[in-house]
Amino acid sequence: MDLSKRDKKIARMVMEKGLQVEFANGLNEANSVIQTWKRHGLETREAYHLLFKTIRDFDKHIAGRYDRLTGSRYFFVIAEQFADGVITEDDIKDFSPELIQNIRETKRRREEYENE
Repeated sequence: MDLSKRDKKIARMVMEKGLQVEFANGLNEANSVIQTWKRHGLETREAYHLLFKTIRDFDKHIAGRYDRLTGSRYFFVIAEQFADGVITEDDIKDFSPELIQNIRETKRRREEYENE
């Protein structure tokens, strides 16, 4: 879907907010591994490998979503962020009505697909 100049400007701000939320989620996942190691006596080698895998997998997710991000991919990134709950209805309220509807519809379709 092609976005207007206005929607692209809004999209850049919304995607940045979503990216910051995703970074926080990744750090929380890494912290969870560390806390499990500290509190439950997880073997050090096992904890290290789990932490490394957690960070590597998260990095692949971030790279897949945000690397080589051009205007032609803005809609897909926004729709994915919305479907993942990284951004909210409040974050998309300033987009054009048509774009908001398409974002919501993409989320609905994804939920239907995941529930099959």
